[in-house]
Amino acid sequence: MNRSAEHPQTALLVIDLQHAMFESDRIPPIHDGARLLATVRELLAGARQAGMPILYVRHDGGAGHVLEAGKKGWQIHAAIAPAPGEPVIDKRTPDSFHETDLLPALDAARIGRLIVAGAQSEVCVDTSCRRAFSLGFETILVSDAHSTWDSEGLTAEQIICHHNRILARPFATLLPAAAIDFTQYSLPLPLAGEGSYGASGRGGEVS
Repeated sequence: MNRSAEHPQTALLVIDLQHAMFESDRIPPIHDGARLLATVRELLAGARQAGMPILYVRHDGGAGHVLEAGKKGWQIHAAIAPAPGEPVIDKRTPDSFHETDLLPALDAARIGRLIVAGAQSEVCVDTSCRRAFSLGFETILVSDAHSTWDSEGLTAEQIICHHNRILARPFATLLPAAAIDFTQYSLPLPLAGEGSYGASGRGGEVS
């Protein structure tokens, strides 16, 4: 199924940019976190100005995890917090679609194209981009709006660069944030009765 042909709407999808990834006494901060937040904040402003749907994904790592549901670290970072009406989709695996409300929410809003930003480059961003491709979505990965941590063998910068390369066609189109013209993708939002998007989380709530 080619969802982008049948569903003309585009949405900005922000994956797992949660408080603990930037401030925690248990893990180091994500690579270049301040710049990442600034870039995503600009993407959000552009999408909101264009009237584009925005959906957030939030990871629940389970009891004792740094991203345990209900704890401070689990919350979407305040610098990029959802506005009222912007849904938060909770997940428990690296795949934003697996056993979540994301796909029904996107289909209800006739969304066939995703602009993706978030974390972690080689885990949830990678998995979600690949799954979106398999589901027929046209996916644009914002090449300078995802991040990760250093690993034992690679720096975070190397991981980001590598995943930009391997996710480029066929899985996604790579664009830097400055190259995204939200007006190019904006369409009138569905009228009442024509489909609306919802989620397992409520828009504007991050706790």
